[in-house]
Amino acid sequence: MTELFVGIDVGTSGVRACAADASGEIKGAAAVPLAAPRQDGNAVDQDPELWWQATVAALDKLGRIVDLGAIARIAVDGTSGTLLLIDADGRPRSHGLMYNDARAVGEARRIAAVAPPESGAHGTSSPLAKLMHLLASTTGARHAVHQADWIAGRLAGRHGVSDENNALKLGYDPVRREWPRWIDRLGVPHDVLPSILAPGTPFAEVDPSTARALGLSPSARIVAGTTDGVAAFIATGAATPGDAVTSLGTTLVVKLVATQPIFAAGQGVYSHRLGDKWLAGGASNSGGAALLAHFTAADMDRMTPLLRPDKPTGLDYYPLPKPGERFPIADPALAPKITPRPAEDHRFFQALLEGIASVEAMAYQRLQALGAPALRRVISIGGGARNDAWTDIRRRIIGVPVSVAAQTEASYGAALLALQGPPQ
Repeated sequence: MTELFVGIDVGTSGVRACAADASGEIKGAAAVPLAAPRQDGNAVDQDPELWWQATVAALDKLGRIVDLGAIARIAVDGTSGTLLLIDADGRPRSHGLMYNDARAVGEARRIAAVAPPESGAHGTSSPLAKLMHLLASTTGARHAVHQADWIAGRLAGRHGVSDENNALKLGYDPVRREWPRWIDRLGVPHDVLPSILAPGTPFAEVDPSTARALGLSPSARIVAGTTDGVAAFIATGAATPGDAVTSLGTTLVVKLVATQPIFAAGQGVYSHRLGDKWLAGGASNSGGAALLAHFTAADMDRMTPLLRPDKPTGLDYYPLPKPGERFPIADPALAPKITPRPAEDHRFFQALLEGIASVEAMAYQRLQALGAPALRRVISIGGGARNDAWTDIRRRIIGVPVSVAAQTEASYGAALLALQGPPQ
């Protein structure tokens, strides 16, 4: 029997499951949609049982393609920052507060007063702020767990285990690999915080009753997972210091494999541990939203054949959808620079693309100035990666090889994590 390694990605719009063999070849994949979370002002939450039901349904669909009994290990990734409280048996004692839930304003102020600037726990949407908010209003809670932790715990029948990537924004110190003492000053009991493992570390066999219900082998092992962003990075194959992944979505997000942790709190730069390496990243407000401020998607499709990557416009733009930038320039009042505007729309479009590529190049230069290794290559993901002309423009401006990722699904990255174990 060919062993299989499964990754489960619990996202905002659905749950995806992917099975790979020992060579990393995808043998099957399945997806099940999720209803949108409930939103009321800054409060954004969801019933965790919906995640479990979708996970079960996704595995059931996957089982129509591959033999679930051949699964050797399973890893789960989830949206970074989504948190809930559970009792000792894993039953939810709260709704899952989603990654973008920002109701914990007072708690965020208390964290800001004691947490070091480089901590990932700052902000109203941080899991630590959510935890403090929930502890004040929830009874019967034994464990604080992230979305991925809870699904993995349901599969294993063992709760209160998390990973170094999900725990970063809960306040975990990935450099010292411990919960820091300053958390004590917030009144958060240590016994509610999860035990932390390196992503990919096996921690339990699948729960026997769950194995029978889902058709899994009772010897299948559950491994510590990761965040959706890190899983998507793993899926691209980037692994060597200097390898980078740029996400060309609504915003511009850059991530680079480094040999040491890099933190720049004022610019939102932080690092996830990946074995003995680090994944340093930051996000700019430039990106697709800056393009959509001027053109529709149909407009851009129509103008793309008119682009001349080999003939730069010479215009020095810094495209932003509105004033304000965080990285590579930390200036909440930074105004978009998009003048002078050429008479031809396609030349203006090209100048905007060149401007975003320049911001991308500046972002990697900034990471290098903060201690990251020299950029070797860039792998592109996101909607903008499909524009070959833009890839040519970026290759010229960034000055290193730029390619498009063959695989970008977080579920595939989680499957590789299950296969390979803790990154080296």
